[in-house]
Amino acid sequence: MGILLRKHHGTIAFTGIAKFAFVIFLVSLSAAFIDTIWAVYLNGFLQNESFVGLYSGFLSVLVFLSFFLLVPLVEKSNKSKLYAASLLILIVLFVLFALNKNLIFFIILSIIGTIITAVRITSMGTIVRDISRKSTISKNEGFVYSFNNIAWVFGPLIVGLILLDFGISYVFLSSAFLVFFAFILFKMSGIRDANVMRKIHANVFKNFMEFFRNKERTISYFIGAGVTFWWVLIYLYMPLFILENGLKESFIGIFLFAAALPLIVFEYPFSKAAGKFGAKKFFLMGYLFMFAISVLAFFFVSQIYIVLGILVLGSIGMAMLEPTTEAYFFDIIKNKKEENRFYGPYNTAIEVGLIFGKVAPAILLIFLPFKYIFIIFGTVMFLLFLLSFKARNIVEGRRR
Repeated sequence: MGILLRKHHGTIAFTGIAKFAFVIFLVSLSAAFIDTIWAVYLNGFLQNESFVGLYSGFLSVLVFLSFFLLVPLVEKSNKSKLYAASLLILIVLFVLFALNKNLIFFIILSIIGTIITAVRITSMGTIVRDISRKSTISKNEGFVYSFNNIAWVFGPLIVGLILLDFGISYVFLSSAFLVFFAFILFKMSGIRDANVMRKIHANVFKNFMEFFRNKERTISYFIGAGVTFWWVLIYLYMPLFILENGLKESFIGIFLFAAALPLIVFEYPFSKAAGKFGAKKFFLMGYLFMFAISVLAFFFVSQIYIVLGILVLGSIGMAMLEPTTEAYFFDIIKNKKEENRFYGPYNTAIEVGLIFGKVAPAILLIFLPFKYIFIIFGTVMFLLFLLSFKARNIVEGRRR
């Protein structure tokens, strides 16, 4: 319980990371609410499934670019103030989404919301890093991710069982309320991260090139991208697989609920162990495990329930990887100057994984049956397993 509580002058108080984890839980719950209905909301304006996919792709590219373009803003800003401001703007945006009926205004709101999301993710990550000691980064990342995943487990269920009965507008208003509550808790938490750089790096292209000139940063980038690459299989292609096999739409929610449960159970213990034994071991075990899961799914593809069960077990491998990949990035960063400059570019790995995970299997499916999709994901998992041998074996527990 040391990560959650501490003694202070004879009393018990929540640690800074525990306070921030509760804030992240509320924000993630609001994001889960909106993500559950986003495609339906989008289709209400665009009236075409193809346009929905294309516009979603456009927003993904915008997030990718934002992580680079926002580097100067992140460097010169107080991170706690930047995070608080992003929450306030999200509250306003969610209320406007609930009220808006105009397509042009919707496009404007979604573009602003996408950029603000990049600001929130970047400032959130640096705050977690800055309120953690070098010996506790992996443990704290796992703790935060556990709270995040609890939100993503129960968020879709709450929307499906309760909020959708009142309409999509109420989903946005509920999300706005959650973010408002998160903002109040964040201000009351006393978290202050005034990590501000006097000299900023305004050359976006140079920041990109400098990031990949370092071998260790490049390795951390691709190892991190592998995580979001895998989640495309779970959240995009497996729902299609479920419907193609004649199961009801409600079964999709059950599967996604089950797929997230191992993350809640295992992420914190694995991240804590990674801090003790080194993240490299967990990269190797995690990606090798995911490769084995992909191979098994390929051979059992004709038996849908077995395939779904195998993929739920695959989340155990993701629990080894999801929190440790970002912790490893912070482990190899030398100082706060590099942290401010390169954390934004590092976050583009999220979108690279998502984009490649959507496009590569889609091209394959033009020529081959669905089961070969598991070969693509398995191949990438195996390549990342091999790449993990090149990672440094940093053991945080030995640091002081």
